[in-house]
Amino acid sequence: MNSIIKNKQFYKFSAYGFLKNLRFFDAFLILILVDNNLSFTQIGFLYAVREIIINIFEIPSGILADSWGRKTALIASFVFYIISFILFYFASVFWWFFWAFFLYGIADAFRSGTHKGMIMDYLELNAWSHQKIAYYGHTRAWSQKGSAISSLIAGFLVYQSGDYQNIFFYSIFPYVINLILVISYPKEINQALQKKHQIKTTSLSLWSSMKDMQVIKLINTSALFSAYLKAVKDYIQPLMVNIALIIPLMIDTDAEKKNGLFVGLFYFILYLINSRASQLAPKLSQINWRDIPFTTLLIGFVFGMGCGLFYIYNLWILAILFFMGIYVIENLRKPILTGYVSDQVPNEILTSVLSVQSLLKTAMTAIIALAFGIIADIYGIGVAFIMVSSFLIAMSGIIHYSIARNKRTLEY
Repeated sequence: MNSIIKNKQFYKFSAYGFLKNLRFFDAFLILILVDNNLSFTQIGFLYAVREIIINIFEIPSGILADSWGRKTALIASFVFYIISFILFYFASVFWWFFWAFFLYGIADAFRSGTHKGMIMDYLELNAWSHQKIAYYGHTRAWSQKGSAISSLIAGFLVYQSGDYQNIFFYSIFPYVINLILVISYPKEINQALQKKHQIKTTSLSLWSSMKDMQVIKLINTSALFSAYLKAVKDYIQPLMVNIALIIPLMIDTDAEKKNGLFVGLFYFILYLINSRASQLAPKLSQINWRDIPFTTLLIGFVFGMGCGLFYIYNLWILAILFFMGIYVIENLRKPILTGYVSDQVPNEILTSVLSVQSLLKTAMTAIIALAFGIIADIYGIGVAFIMVSSFLIAMSGIIHYSIARNKRTLEY
């Protein structure tokens, strides 16, 4: 494999991912919502609202990005993010959080798939498309490093203030910097189709690509696991708090301050591991597995079941290790599947296709998040992990083999 050319734009792409993931509140979101007296069912509902809003705006935002410019879509996204952070900072009741999640969903819809499309455009313009898995894997690794640093800074901020909610205010600053960075991207990757009927042309090309069974299979496999992780990832935070409380260190320290340091340190380690996983994705893609996307999908769900089982029996260290496995699987899969999808569709509509993938992901996330919250309220978080993971293993198997059977029928 040829080495990646790390020029100025490579570092801009990497800086984008690093700054985007400086969401200091990520490591504490469930704790913040619980601290404001929201039940797990209400939390699941808010997560579902965010995903439904993403769903509504997902494909229109992707088509607009492909038709009128991807940089323009990203700029709009960051404006919505910043407004949502301000609402989160002032929120103390359910409806304030509702509108904050609402705006966050719009921001996510305009961002998802757009930056990946810009990277693929840049690689094609420079005849580097053969490096797409390695290139995207390395830039994604910087995203995970951003998450790692974000968690460490967030832990320090909570330790200093003893208040979770202040971290929404501090999250505004890296997003303002990232907004300026995106504005500085070169014009040639502000992809827009130079045709008279831009949106119609993009839509017809998108429809043609989405009739390809291989594209559908890849999109479904990628979307399902990403949706699962997004829906359940924050529910490990109460477990981290339990571990922090029993650690015989800083006994005289205020509980929230101690929690802040421990949770921040845990996420710092987790995201450093994820960063390395993203860099290793190109090597995994070269392994002669029969079906890497489906195999890793099942492995990820098994990690989720193990996490839930150990959670129930208060084997908290093992539960956290299995939870980390879910994250590692996602970061091994993401660059590979992005490369696979981009190989199957025309580059000028890649953002729209990735938006369809995100549309499916957000629909799944909304359902999983709401179901997980309700089950967690009734039976506990551990049982919710087991029930949801088991169901998704069964469902993904049915979908996978149904698509394979239909493909064989069509070929015949």
